[in-house]
Amino acid sequence: MKNIAAPDLLTKETRQEIDAWLKKFPENQRRSAVIPALKLAQEQNKGWLDEDLMNAVADYLHLPRIAVYEVASFYTLFHLKPVGKNRLYVCTNISCLLRNSDEISDHIKNKLKIGFGETTADGQFSLFEVECLGACGGAPAMQVGTTYHENLTPEKIDNLLASLAEPTAGGTHVK
Repeated sequence: MKNIAAPDLLTKETRQEIDAWLKKFPENQRRSAVIPALKLAQEQNKGWLDEDLMNAVADYLHLPRIAVYEVASFYTLFHLKPVGKNRLYVCTNISCLLRNSDEISDHIKNKLKIGFGETTADGQFSLFEVECLGACGGAPAMQVGTTYHENLTPEKIDNLLASLAEPTAGGTHVK
């Protein structure tokens, strides 16, 4: 017998939004809603997907769980472990690389004292390398949440990080 994930793992709001996506596809094409469903589930879970949540998505969509796991593990926009409140995606493809994205990446790594795929100790930031953001005209580029930041410089990075940082216990921001 198939184990059914607890239906309350997906919030009412998440289920309603998944239902809106499902209406866009024929009944026999429910698999087409996997990416938006996973994005919604990840959003409700502070930016990451655990196995129980992926199971809940699969069960809600009436799909084999492996169909959901395959998508979640393939795309870099899905995270299978906890991530920081602010997720920084730095493009390192050719256009950005030619415009010094490696220097931008190094600046962020030094500033936050983390590498790609890591999260700051305070849980504020996670840093990721992405193959392409499709923002070649504004290279070097980075995505934070749903916002693109282009023509990056170390000064722009410093300002952005300061605007995103929450005060720590001592009342200071990222320096």
